[in-house]
Amino acid sequence: MDTLADVDEIVHEPSREFVESTNVWEFMQEHDIDDYEELIERTCSEVDWFWDEMVDYLDIDFYEDYDSVRDDSEGPQFSDWYPGGKINIAHNTLDRYAQVDSPERNHVACIWEGEPSDVREITYHELYREANMVANALEERGIETGDTVGLYMPMVPEVISILYGILKVGAIAVPIFSGFGTDATATRIEDSECSVLFTGDGFYRRGSEVVLKDTADEAIEEAGHVEHTIVYDRLGSDDIPWDDERDERWDEAVLEQDDEYETKELDASAESMLLYSSGTTGKPKGIVHTHAGQLLQCAKEIYFGFDHKDADRFFWVSDIGWMMGPWTLIGNHAFGGTVFMYEGAPDYPDPDRFWEMIDRHGLTVFGISPTAIRALRQYGDEWLDDYDLSSLRLLGSTGEPWDPESWLWFYENVGGSEAPIINISGGTEICGCFLMPMPIQSLKPCTLGGPGLGMDIDIVNANGESIADTHERGYLVARDSCPSMTKSLWSGDERYLNTYWSTFDDMWNHGDWAQKDEDGFWFLHGRSDDAINVAGRKVGPAEVEGALMDHDAVNQAAAVGVPDDTTGQAVVTYVILEPDVDAGDDLRADLREQVGEELGKPFRPREILFVDEFPKTQSGKIIRRAIEAAYTGEDLGDMSSIENPDSLEKLDEAN
Repeated sequence: MDTLADVDEIVHEPSREFVESTNVWEFMQEHDIDDYEELIERTCSEVDWFWDEMVDYLDIDFYEDYDSVRDDSEGPQFSDWYPGGKINIAHNTLDRYAQVDSPERNHVACIWEGEPSDVREITYHELYREANMVANALEERGIETGDTVGLYMPMVPEVISILYGILKVGAIAVPIFSGFGTDATATRIEDSECSVLFTGDGFYRRGSEVVLKDTADEAIEEAGHVEHTIVYDRLGSDDIPWDDERDERWDEAVLEQDDEYETKELDASAESMLLYSSGTTGKPKGIVHTHAGQLLQCAKEIYFGFDHKDADRFFWVSDIGWMMGPWTLIGNHAFGGTVFMYEGAPDYPDPDRFWEMIDRHGLTVFGISPTAIRALRQYGDEWLDDYDLSSLRLLGSTGEPWDPESWLWFYENVGGSEAPIINISGGTEICGCFLMPMPIQSLKPCTLGGPGLGMDIDIVNANGESIADTHERGYLVARDSCPSMTKSLWSGDERYLNTYWSTFDDMWNHGDWAQKDEDGFWFLHGRSDDAINVAGRKVGPAEVEGALMDHDAVNQAAAVGVPDDTTGQAVVTYVILEPDVDAGDDLRADLREQVGEELGKPFRPREILFVDEFPKTQSGKIIRRAIEAAYTGEDLGDMSSIENPDSLEKLDEAN
């Protein structure tokens, strides 16, 4: 997407009845807030008032009240939120809903479906008992407050009890993406120095068994530190490597423990989770979250942005190793809600897998990446014809910019032109969103609405001057902290300050190009640090990709910058065509011309190559660095997160 003219038409208008049924509307009425603009102005300028109000409004339970909302005497970089308060995420998401007198005690906390179509439902009481067993198992193995514990797990319900069990004992959870290979897993184990690692024998993906235990062992051998490996039996395989001195079976190590445990009361600033950035450049960054901050942010976003209702069944396509996994669990379970979890591939055994599950389980909220939608759209509309998707109230997306055609396809075909797309953007660094539409808003294709509630967000130029209201493109920044903003990096303050706070004075630079249009809608244009520099002129890969996808023949596109003797860098693109479209030189010429017309002649691709698929992560993100390395012949590095490794060979064969 190059210009805002591409997405200038409002296509979603919520009905008055829907608006007045939302949680955010009720909040506005209680605080005499008249409209969306006043809502954003008040919550984002009166930050301390808002985050103080959220504790009672969202029924967040502190063991001991805090002395003040925050202490920012050392600047926004090191704000201490809710000092003096005592809290625990697990108490708020689990313990209070499992008590004998709680109406949620026998409510379903998780509906899980495996790729072979096996289904399980787990209640809050059952989850509570198992999390207590996990906590007791950890203490038996010497885990104390502040210790790190790794989760390199398949997507099974046990990841929830493991996560909450870790938080109960005051340890720091270290989720690791189940699709990582040896090097990526070892890097996270080595950096976090976890002495206990939960893993599984494997999981199912596209009808095959994917083995985890071998990779876990190799990573431990490379990284060290791990003294106890607790292995969950998903595949029922007897043929897995075993170390009698280190390895223990889940049934014996956990399920034989006492099912009672007194959750620890922790300082509000106590570390809850160590989430690693994807590490596409350099060493992955260890993002440090806290009990109060992470809980408040996740709960706020689910309650207002996704309009939590008691009857919701919330499904976000993610892994526990990515931010959206813990975000989904904590945010929904803070209200005693139900989360849907799926183990397998989105198009196995057929491209209708998601649509069939939404229909059969009556799911109400569905979140997915734009790339995954582009891939599913390519299969054709007929795969949705047999399913009733009317249970969906809201749609969600994150991870990358949309193209208008795919956004509209998602809105019209999956959402029935009624469910709004809550397109969000923030990151691992805040376990939440800087930008997030409210369900009361009208929507234009691809928009991210505006700043999230309580988030003091702006768009600035290179001098740090606000340009949001000039409607120019600039840098997305945060002018203030929020409770969930990482308290630093695990590796220390120097890298933290250099990465986020060194570009502008007392402003967090998030590294995204952003723009606010004349109607107040915010849009993103890709990463500012990914810019392709052609003879001194810069363009974002997402802009080139958007220009290509504006052509009727193009389904997906990926753009990279490659060395060029004349211009320093040149644009090279790979394109996936719509079904029944023939590749050829005439089409190549049309596509080059289209990019030139939309972005300017310097950005016309030097080369356009046609492929059948791109290398992607399990969450559906295109791995541009793999595409760039395949073209230039450079070392690919760690490609363990790739969902479809065969695609790398296809890049080499592209024509």
